[in-house]
Amino acid sequence: MAIEIERKFLVNTLPSSFDENNGKTIRQGYILAADEGFELRIRQKQTRYFQTVKMGEGLSRTEIEIELSQEQFQQLWPHTEGRRVSKTRFLLPVGEFTAELDRFYDHLAGLILVEVEFDSVEISSSFVPPDWFGTEVTEDKRYKNKSLAVRGIPNEKG
Repeated sequence: MAIEIERKFLVNTLPSSFDENNGKTIRQGYILAADEGFELRIRQKQTRYFQTVKMGEGLSRTEIEIELSQEQFQQLWPHTEGRRVSKTRFLLPVGEFTAELDRFYDHLAGLILVEVEFDSVEISSSFVPPDWFGTEVTEDKRYKNKSLAVRGIPNEKG
């Protein structure tokens, strides 16, 4: 079990260091995506498969991840119909941190988000995002992957 501390932002413009060829494909689906801050998802990252439980909301959440076999993943995948996300993830240096930039596809085409993970809440609060980061959406539940999977891209009116 781990505590995940991360901040999430919309992306204004792609950074100059962005390389379209360095991304890794990810597809994930939600078996359970409760509004109360609990989710059970499965994820394929290239040729590896995972089941993840996340609990809590906002900046700091509990995360438990278990690796699955391809067969286990394929047995569970049909149960995520209508609750899926497809994206390409790019790792980019941002000062002493690594940003995870996600470019979404399918019903989320056009959406680009970036996340940075931290070792502590204190470190996260002192982080100054670079200019290419846009509006912070860490606390905006509409930009959680589970919400995006079910509801699509949020409209500006909320």
